[in-house]
Amino acid sequence: MKRVGILTSGGDAPGMNAAIRAVTRSAIYNSLEVIGFRRGYEGLLDGDVVPLSVSSVGGIIHRGGTMLRTARSERFIKPEGVREGLQRLKEYDIDALVVIGGDGSFRGAYDLHKLGFPVVGIPGTIDNDMAGTDCTIGFDTACNTALQCIEKLRDTASSHERLFLVEVMGRNAGFLALEAAVAAGAEHVLIPEVPFDMDALCKKLHYARERGKSHSLIIVAEGVMSASELQSRLKDTGGFDARIIVLGHIQRGGSPSSFDAVLASRLGGGAVDALLKGEFGTMVGRIAGQIVASPIQASWEDKKNLDSDMLALVDILGI
Repeated sequence: MKRVGILTSGGDAPGMNAAIRAVTRSAIYNSLEVIGFRRGYEGLLDGDVVPLSVSSVGGIIHRGGTMLRTARSERFIKPEGVREGLQRLKEYDIDALVVIGGDGSFRGAYDLHKLGFPVVGIPGTIDNDMAGTDCTIGFDTACNTALQCIEKLRDTASSHERLFLVEVMGRNAGFLALEAAVAAGAEHVLIPEVPFDMDALCKKLHYARERGKSHSLIIVAEGVMSASELQSRLKDTGGFDARIIVLGHIQRGGSPSSFDAVLASRLGGGAVDALLKGEFGTMVGRIAGQIVASPIQASWEDKKNLDSDMLALVDILGI
């Protein structure tokens, strides 16, 4: 193995740059050349390449986003697109490819693997919904960003006796919403994995108001419904003045937390180790503090379950 390619695909996540840096420098340390593909699989198909060196990845470890940029590629989803991508990799004499992204990105990497091309994945998504790792790159930062915003809302909520409906990201998974709810001391959380009872929610709001609470907070993952829809469906807020806050893409931005910077660095180094060991078609993850490699398809085939104790905590502590 002489030359390694690297790309970031799908939604960006804080810590992707730290992973790019770690892969690049670990590969160079092991006498490998590194080529970056801009704009994910779309850039691979277009031949949008940039050589990466020790100096070119300097100073990026705490930068948000991804220096290689990212995009979603409709062309690469099709079998002919995958074959074209494989041809591009051969044209640039790439011996193996490291893919940083979520399960959609990993499906593309798996398609290349099935055609016999060596790939290793690094899980980078704020959703934290990928099996094979306790935590994905960007999740911790997104939780802290959401927490900082919610803490500021509480001051206003208490002053004006309001109910804030805070919509966070999470189309199919509630990990971010649940983590933010527990950390922020929210009274309620709505997530895609667990059905909720609207009447029971209204009763809780009434109970909170009757015992003298000056404000209340509901965290809702976007996959359940929008905060606007929730506001329209709430039959009774218990007397609180309900207001909507949509955090949106602010959760993806900003410098990675120390946890994410370290995680990304460890996984980047682990990805190069996996390549050197011939552990192709895998993703590297952090399980119980250790960096481990697992089949890349397990990241979406195996179900990653929410912590039921965390969910119970919201009800217990939010009374």
